[in-house]
This record gives sequence, C-alpha cells and structure tokens, in this order.
Amino acid sequence: MKIHNKPKLTLFHCLNSFKETASMFDGCEVKTVKMACSSMTKDVHLLRAFESGADAVLVLVCREKACRYAEGSIRAEKRVNYVKTILDDIGMDGKRLNIFNTSSKDSGSINDIIKKTLLELEIIGPNPALNHFN
Repeated sequence: MKIHNKPKLTLFHCLNSFKETASMFDGCEVKTVKMACSSMTKDVHLLRAFESGADAVLVLVCREKACRYAEGSIRAEKRVNYVKTILDDIGMDGKRLNIFNTSSKDSGSINDIIKKTLLELEIIGPNPALNHFN
C-alpha cells in the first residue's frame, strides 16, 4: 500500500542520542520530542503520538552502557515493547513503533533508520487510527 501524503513521524530522543538536521527528513513530516533521558518516554506519550497523527514513532536512545543515567535506555525499551503489544492488540501493527540505540555523532545511522521506517510505511500504510479520530 502506497502512502499518498507525506508520512508523519514522531521521534522521541535523548539529548545525547540525536542531533537534528533538516536533510534527514526529506520525504516526510517529523515532530521531534527532546528529553533529558530516554527513560522519560512514557507509554501514554507514545500512544498520544499516534492519536495525534503519527504514522510511525521512533524512540532514539543512547547506546548500551552509554546512558548517563545508567538504565534509561533499558527503561525506554521496556515501555516501547509494551506499547508495541498494545498496538498489535488493537490492530495498528506494532511495527509502527521502534526503538534504536544511536549516537548524536552518527547521523548516517539515523538517516538509515528514517529511510527504513519510510520504506516500512509504504508496506503497512498510513496510521489506521486517523479514520477513527477525524
């Protein structure tokens, strides 16, 4: 299924895991949510991103053992996995939500993550919840 409008992504990220550049977002609309630590990623915020129109949500966290708060990435991963199960249960497809260990210095990997997400959206299509909220 092809998406006719620009896909909408929401990126939650730790200040140390992502440095935004406009060229990363060619072909999509992006809302970024900066946090002091990825451990601040809450289930309700991830779900609200979809309710607000995101076709996919990405959570970018520090690389393993690089989190300045020791376990922020681990906490965020548990929450993301929980919300993925909710998305599957309600028929929205948990593939719309992903977490990645990144570094703000590695923009190439982040570009690849965004491109891969956009390709996945071409297969799974736009956010199906929008038909229910509009």
